[in-house]
Amino acid sequence: MSELNVDFEVNFNPDVNINSPTHNPTTESQLNSILSNISNQASVPSASNYVSKSSSDSFNTLAGISVDGVTILNVNSANNVDPFYPAGNFTPESVDACLGHPNPSNNGYHYHIASGCALNPPTGKIASCKNTPACNASVANYTISTFSSYRTLTVIGIAKDGHVIYGPYNSNGQEVTSGFDICNGMFYDSIGNYAYFATRTYPYITGCFGPGNYPSVLPSCTTNKPKAYTKSSYVLK
Repeated sequence: MSELNVDFEVNFNPDVNINSPTHNPTTESQLNSILSNISNQASVPSASNYVSKSSSDSFNTLAGISVDGVTILNVNSANNVDPFYPAGNFTPESVDACLGHPNPSNNGYHYHIASGCALNPPTGKIASCKNTPACNASVANYTISTFSSYRTLTVIGIAKDGHVIYGPYNSNGQEVTSGFDICNGMFYDSIGNYAYFATRTYPYITGCFGPGNYPSVLPSCTTNKPKAYTKSSYVLK
């Protein structure tokens, strides 16, 4: 694997409004065109003032950067399906026990799903997911288990649109299983801050740059769908 130069400027935590979503699909087809699309994060909302300073690659599939410096790429595989629980006849992608793998095009190591290794980087050789029983049994459950020592609101990265990426637990120590929009983003406090949260369901970290809406339809590119898109308690107050 080779080291990559990933450099960009962006407004940190730009103001967004639930009444002005960047994505507003109402049908399954419209939702799939957003989420089941590896290139959907090539462009960034104008409020973010995103400027790429990387000269070697365009990083059109870049979704964010983890706190350990590892790139977080768009959730989809090259086949525009969930890389871990793909719909159709596609084979799940292989990852290591830190839930990362190299990119065939530039050999850059990256994540599609949250990893506790970002907060406590391992040393030495990393086992494969296949040879790690808990990971091999269920990537979805394993990703949450890697945060067992971080059961509170914990920063794990920043998205390309400037919004914070948090681990799978909120400030009350509860796993985030609802309250997020189609992008996996949530209005998570009383002053209207918006961030992405790691989840055990697709799109795992972020599937688009939000805020998105809360349609009744779900994406068809995955067999590991969320139960529903629901507004957080802060929005409902």
